[in-house]
Amino acid sequence: MCPEETEVGHEVIEPETHDDADSTLSSDMQSSTASLTASIIEYRTIHGRTFHSQRGPGDAEYWAPNDNQHNTSMDIQHHVWTLLLDGELYLAPLPDEAGKVLDIGTGTGIWAIDFADEHPEAVVVGVDLSPTQPEWVPPNCKFEIDDVSLDWTWHSDEFDFVHLRTMFGSFTDWQHIFNEAYRVCKPGGYVEDFEASADLISDDGTVTRENGTALGQWGKLFHEAGWKTGRSMAVFEEDTQVKCMKAAGFVDIVVKDIKCPLGQWPKDPKQKEIGSYDQLAVEEGLEGYVIYMFNNILGWSMDEVQVYLAKAHKNDDEPAKSPIHKRVLEIPGEMAELVMAPG
Repeated sequence: MCPEETEVGHEVIEPETHDDADSTLSSDMQSSTASLTASIIEYRTIHGRTFHSQRGPGDAEYWAPNDNQHNTSMDIQHHVWTLLLDGELYLAPLPDEAGKVLDIGTGTGIWAIDFADEHPEAVVVGVDLSPTQPEWVPPNCKFEIDDVSLDWTWHSDEFDFVHLRTMFGSFTDWQHIFNEAYRVCKPGGYVEDFEASADLISDDGTVTRENGTALGQWGKLFHEAGWKTGRSMAVFEEDTQVKCMKAAGFVDIVVKDIKCPLGQWPKDPKQKEIGSYDQLAVEEGLEGYVIYMFNNILGWSMDEVQVYLAKAHKNDDEPAKSPIHKRVLEIPGEMAELVMAPG
């Protein structure tokens, strides 16, 4: 097994100097597909926001809403992630003929649709708990409703590329996810996971877990909620993906650690663009992110939730020029080639 190669993006992004007071944030073996019925569209409604149905045999539970407002935030965030990868949808060294591709946790389906457009020769399958994907899609793209916390129903060695993105807080058993990804991936194929840290931090120390600011407390509160649900939000910090990939049998694991600015503070035009879109995505999705986790899991009253949201939105307790960022990990791992030795 090859050791993983780590590419770390710890450079300091230089903030733009300004005097504005603009806000930084304005059966025994249950089968997944076969087990799901029309009850999947019986969404839960929590304080006016809809969340995926829990009427199924698995333990899948996603903490963010599936309504139009949150889906808009997810599509903007997709643009952010793509900008971070210099316009690319993935980093794995795929061949020109991409083959068959599986997108786990496809959400609105935007990554799968973009990949299908970029690779018209490929067959792309997107899977999610919620049927929130569009009806009009490229002919080489389709979507399935599935619970990947159960045993996967796809055949072994079926896919050339398996893609996951921002699934932190989703699973109680990450090893199961990567074991199944290994099983359905063809020898020589790739599995790639893109995960973000829940922590928002700043290079100048003005935003930290310890200083009591709304954004500084963001990660701390999400980690606490993740521990209570048994679905860790700390997969970035705990190196979960690399550990599980190794245990599943993947080789040539590459880790790319990237800073993602939040807000319009960077001086560099590209970083400013990324931060601006990231700010827009967070502002659009902020309420959806916190309602379930803070109210249902941490036991906050809705009044307390609204106070927190007001602080985060107005940014009363952080200076506008704070170089706030989060970190993401892009981890492509190669499926080991299976070679039969002569008997």
